[in-house]
Amino acid sequence: MSDRPLRLLLFDQDPIFRLGLRVALEAIPNLEVTGVVETDTTALQILAEIAQEDPKQVNLVVLEFGNGRSTTSQQLGLQFCRQLKALYPNLPILLLSSVQEQGLLLAAKSIGVNGYCPKGTPLPELVAAMQEVADGGSYWFQDTQAIITDAINRVSPYSPLPFSRLRNNLRLSGIGYIDATLAAVIAQLQVPGLPVLDRAILAGQRRELLAARWLLNRLLASSQERQEEDIPVADEPPLIPSLSSAIQPRQTVSPLLSLGTLQSNLFASCVTKLQFSLKNVTDVPLEIDIFREEKKRELLYLILQKLTEQLDELRASQLDVNQLYEVKNILLRDLWQAAITDFFGKFSRIRIGNQNIEVVNLLLQNIEVVQRDILNKIPLVFELYSYLIFQTELRIDNTSYPVLGAEAKSQALMILENLLIQVANGVVQPLLNSLADVEVMKQNLYGRQFISTREIERFRNDLSWKYRLINYINEPKAVFESRYDLFVIAPRGIANTSVYAPRNQELANFSNIPLIVTLFLEFSDAIAPRLKSLLSFLGSGIVFILTQIIGRGLGLIGRGILQGIGSVSLLEKNLRRNSDRTK
Repeated sequence: MSDRPLRLLLFDQDPIFRLGLRVALEAIPNLEVTGVVETDTTALQILAEIAQEDPKQVNLVVLEFGNGRSTTSQQLGLQFCRQLKALYPNLPILLLSSVQEQGLLLAAKSIGVNGYCPKGTPLPELVAAMQEVADGGSYWFQDTQAIITDAINRVSPYSPLPFSRLRNNLRLSGIGYIDATLAAVIAQLQVPGLPVLDRAILAGQRRELLAARWLLNRLLASSQERQEEDIPVADEPPLIPSLSSAIQPRQTVSPLLSLGTLQSNLFASCVTKLQFSLKNVTDVPLEIDIFREEKKRELLYLILQKLTEQLDELRASQLDVNQLYEVKNILLRDLWQAAITDFFGKFSRIRIGNQNIEVVNLLLQNIEVVQRDILNKIPLVFELYSYLIFQTELRIDNTSYPVLGAEAKSQALMILENLLIQVANGVVQPLLNSLADVEVMKQNLYGRQFISTREIERFRNDLSWKYRLINYINEPKAVFESRYDLFVIAPRGIANTSVYAPRNQELANFSNIPLIVTLFLEFSDAIAPRLKSLLSFLGSGIVFILTQIIGRGLGLIGRGILQGIGSVSLLEKNLRRNSDRTK
């Protein structure tokens, strides 16, 4: 093995195989299993956390390609590999799989997977393949005796002392736990509209975690490690490093997302937030609510991947800012089409009655409705693309944010999350229009609460009323108030917020019911202060009449009655006294 430590993330759905391979690999000097995961979402979460904190923790991903039996799982494996290469193009991937179909392996190779070994490969050959792939090469299973011999000859004869190895494992385990907690705290601090008290508590937790991480390194790291890594305790978290920036393969590889830390930081933060709950906690129904949570997450990941590919193509095309503004709606349409094609499968078919229907072709026929109702209404698309491609300042809420500032990233993240959610809504809308009650779709995609026909129709009716309210009331109101409503991903689920934006041109184009709504709002604003004054005057008058006139009158009447009763009593006493004297 080379002098560079081999740190790998192992992803496999078989718990027995994972355990056995980890035990075998941990006995290899200069090799470390950084993490073992079972699901793709967990793998993406760990990689995002590593990208934020310490990108040197992993330089190879070893994964199973589906489960070797299900075609669907194999396709999902391909999709996951594509997501990994899109988010971290410099991170090598080695397939360790029972899959042997030549077509699937060629497809994996075409999307950038760096190597393949079948399960059952002897351990020395497997380690040699891992090292070859991690060093920037490729390894596709064949007669590689020469490579094995060379790898064995280069194995270091020295291994860490047992106590040092135990101490290092304890340190890394502790740091891993702290880093995961720290990433969650930082993600919560980025949630818009966080109360001041909650923000102060989270900031204190962040400082405590940074201090604990520094102290753990001081206590358990060797003297050399302490000299190499001295982690300061700071009030503000550092810029999130790119995972791929720490990987230095022997071959030349383009930087992550072709734009260094700006885009990679933003996308890594988005991947981290996609691990939160995706339950809709707003009072606005969303098309993706009909999906199970894992399907929502899968769709959002896919759209993020397609956006990455689109941004790379735009940079290669050398278009300017003016051209970008002209084609922004076309870009959203292309993003929607690519997401539908990959999510449902380009050649997928379903049988309805006697018809064998191509799913993607049927759904793509709804482009005009989706573009009118959803895509064209996604706000601040041009600003986000310009920020990511040309590194222009982000102007939101009537404020210009410097490109590399934390505020610009926070605002861009909100716009990005809203874009992903709205495009995902656009992907689901034609499904609800055309194939909502098909059993195959229910079984593969829907949440349990939406499997009955009645609940599906109720959900579709709610969506219909939502668009009526948006078109006739909510959108005119938002335009009149100069704001955009955004859907964002918060720790509790999908929430909504709003940002200021000048919308005078849209206001001038209103007619019919939207115009009436804005006129009513303007009239209510104009009449409200006077009406309040009038009501206040009338209220004061009524209070005066009730208290000063009617109240005093009632009081005088009551007093007279009481005095009359008293006079009658006194008269009776005098009469009795005179009667006694007479007797």
